[in-house]
Amino acid sequence: MSDLAQRWRADRLPVAGVHLDSAACSRQSLAAIDAAVAHARHESEVGGYVAAEAAAPVLDAGRAGVAALTGMSSGDVVFSTGSGNALELLLGVWPLPRTVACLPGEYGPNLAQFAAQGFTTSPLPVDELGRLDPDAAAAALRAAPPAMVHLTAIGSHRGVLQPVPAVAEICRELGVPLVVDAAQALGQIDCVVDADAVYSSSRKWMAGPRGVGVLAVRPALADLLRTPQWADQFSALQSLELGEANVAARVGFSVAVGEHLAAGPDVVRQHLIELARATRGVLAEVPGWRVVEPADEPTAITTLAPTDGADPVTVRARLIAEHGIVTTAAGVERAPLEMQTPVLRVSPHVDNTVEDVEVLAAALSSAT
Repeated sequence: MSDLAQRWRADRLPVAGVHLDSAACSRQSLAAIDAAVAHARHESEVGGYVAAEAAAPVLDAGRAGVAALTGMSSGDVVFSTGSGNALELLLGVWPLPRTVACLPGEYGPNLAQFAAQGFTTSPLPVDELGRLDPDAAAAALRAAPPAMVHLTAIGSHRGVLQPVPAVAEICRELGVPLVVDAAQALGQIDCVVDADAVYSSSRKWMAGPRGVGVLAVRPALADLLRTPQWADQFSALQSLELGEANVAARVGFSVAVGEHLAAGPDVVRQHLIELARATRGVLAEVPGWRVVEPADEPTAITTLAPTDGADPVTVRARLIAEHGIVTTAAGVERAPLEMQTPVLRVSPHVDNTVEDVEVLAAALSSAT
């Protein structure tokens, strides 16, 4: 086990079984948990609002950390309750026409948000893996420019990396704002991509608590956002962070961001890529399943499609009940315009080993 993996594991409680589900929810460190608990205790001692004021430096550090990971400034970052909430907040104050170009494999809840907010969607051209074709996309966007390009950097249903920098260059040339869904990307790939807005959640690859997210918006776009009439003293971006909040969870997330930066984002990403490459090699040998991603795909997610009629939902339940192995069964609702059948998603973090994946492979053969 590498030094990074040993440190990552030592910083956490011993895992109960085998956790291969970080694309859903990573395991928090003891430091992040302790920070959240300490804040909750402080709320009990002095009251929630006084405690929130005292936590301002920690939260500012969390915003600064997210800014560093997205190529923005700390003043461009606000907290939310999750990635879905971050998108909802942004769409609610969107200042331009409500037309958006997105992938055919767009996340189902995002499509629901667009529909609820009155957006008209158009598909971006992709290849057989669902990866955007930059040349074809450039031609399509020039022919009919939308008011927003929304790009999910890595999908919830497939570990395929989208060419975000190439799309950012196209959008910059056309003057079309690019909004990046980094829910699966932050902590897994480089998210300094010259986007106009980036949003993400805490609980996945950043290994923070549930119920926290972030939205980062560049000033050029933030200055256009519609400010509520009642919030004259605040910018539109600042007004999005007003209201009730689980400050303890935000404190825990801020600590997790600091830990990620201290570990070295490039080091973490490279470790995840190498582990995923090994994971795909092991799981490619399991009968009844097909690895969806190319073996060298530079992401941390491995997706398994059943080839002999296995039900991923049933298999996931058996893996937990009989083997203590946690994975995700991804249903077609995650990408309703692209998926045909459910898949099994495997997402180890840096404290996992190839031996963990081999245990999964053996259990899969049994559970199928």
